Amino acid sequence: MATLFVIKNCDTCRKARKALDEKGLPYQIHDLREDGLSAALLEHILTRVPVMEAINRRSTTWRNLPDEDKQDLDANKVRALVMANPTLLKRPLLDTGDEIRIGYRDGDYDDLKG
Repeated sequence: MATLFVIKNCDTCRKARKALDEKGLPYQIHDLREDGLSAALLEHILTRVPVMEAINRRSTTWRNLPDEDKQDLDANKVRALVMANPTLLKRPLLDTGDEIRIGYRDGDYDDLKG
């Protein structure tokens, strides 16, 4: 079963959920704010998504970080930032088991089959 990593009050995440529901695709929800993120889960994600693409630089969480945390980013610093602030992970993030899709725009899930 697929897992959709979200923050429940995010409009883009709602659109992704609606697209999956309309296709009748089974999935489970992992709310990053409520459920958090383990180091093992983050590594699972980062083995499939480029580290620098995994952070949401448009988020309130990113904007509220101190400037020094946003400078000189490398893979280890990104891992530490996301572990400390799970809502930094770009979302929605759909893990189908075969692949991980990050972000959502209309039509992104059209090729998925249940």
